[in-house]
Amino acid sequence: MDWLERAARLRQWTRSGTRAPHKPLLLLYALGRFQQDAAGELRYSAVEEDLQRLLTEYGPPNRTTPAYPFHHLVSDGVWEVRTDRGPGSPGTGVRELRTAGAAGRLAPELRAALRREPALLGRMARVLLDLHFPPSLHADLCDSVGLELESAEAGTGQFSAAARKRRDPLMRERVLTAYEYRCAFCGYDGRIGAVPVGLEAAHVRWWAFDGPDDVENGLCLCSLHHKLFDMGVLGVGDGHRVLVSQRFVGHSPAAREHVIALADRPLIGPQPGAPPVAAIHRSWHISQVFHGSPRPSAAA
Repeated sequence: MDWLERAARLRQWTRSGTRAPHKPLLLLYALGRFQQDAAGELRYSAVEEDLQRLLTEYGPPNRTTPAYPFHHLVSDGVWEVRTDRGPGSPGTGVRELRTAGAAGRLAPELRAALRREPALLGRMARVLLDLHFPPSLHADLCDSVGLELESAEAGTGQFSAAARKRRDPLMRERVLTAYEYRCAFCGYDGRIGAVPVGLEAAHVRWWAFDGPDDVENGLCLCSLHHKLFDMGVLGVGDGHRVLVSQRFVGHSPAAREHVIALADRPLIGPQPGAPPVAAIHRSWHISQVFHGSPRPSAAA
C-alpha cells in the first residue's frame, strides 16, 4: 500500500483554487501525536480546541469546524474513528462527536507501516506540507502540530520527489530584480556585500495551489512581511495598495510602525517594464488567505 500516494491524494472539496486544508491539517496533527505517543488516540473533545486553532491559523479565512475532517478523513483510508458504542463515526455534528466520546487515530495498517518504517512519517508529512502550504509556514506548522520533522525524515522519498512539481529556480531572481531588491511593502533592501539578505520572492497565489512561477504572481518581500503575507495579516488590494487585517493586534511601536502603518500604502515597485501583481492572483490571496477586513489608512 502506497501511503505517500494516499497522503498526496486526500479527497478534498475544491473549486477554482479554493483552499480546503482541513484533512491535511488533521493528518499532520495525527502524525505529530503519533510521533509523541504511538499508542495514543485523539478524543475529539480533548483535541477540538487544538484542531480549531490550526484551522484558524492555517486554514482559509472563512470559519470552519474540525468536526468535518475528523469524520471524513476515514474515507481516505488513513484514519479511523470509534465512539463509546463501538467502531464508526457518528457524523460531522460537533455535539454528536462530543457526546458519543468519539476518538480518532491513524488507521491500523498505517500505524503498522510507521512502526516498520519510521522514516515514512517524515516523508508523509513532507508531502502534506509541500502540496498544501508555502515553505515559509512549514517550520511554524510543524511546531504547531508537535512534529519534529528533521528527526522523522530520513530522506525525500521516491514518491515525494516525483509528486512535487519542480519550482522554477529563476523565479526568485526575476522577482527580486523586478522589485529592485526592495521589499514591496516596507522598502527594506539589506545586503551583505553584493548579496541581499532577508529578502524573499513570495508567491501571491501559493505555488501549492497552482500559483505560477511568474513575476506577475510574485512579490519581493522581507522575511517579516513574507511571513505576515502568508499568514493573512497582509494582502494586496485594488490599486496595488497594502491591506492590513483588522484582526491583527500589536501595541508596540514596532508593530505599529512595521505592520499597522502599512495600511493602504501603495506597493513599492515593480520597476517600469515589469508586470505588477495580476488581479486574478490578488483576488485569490484575498479570498483564500487574507483574514477579515482591511484596516483603513493609518493616516486617516
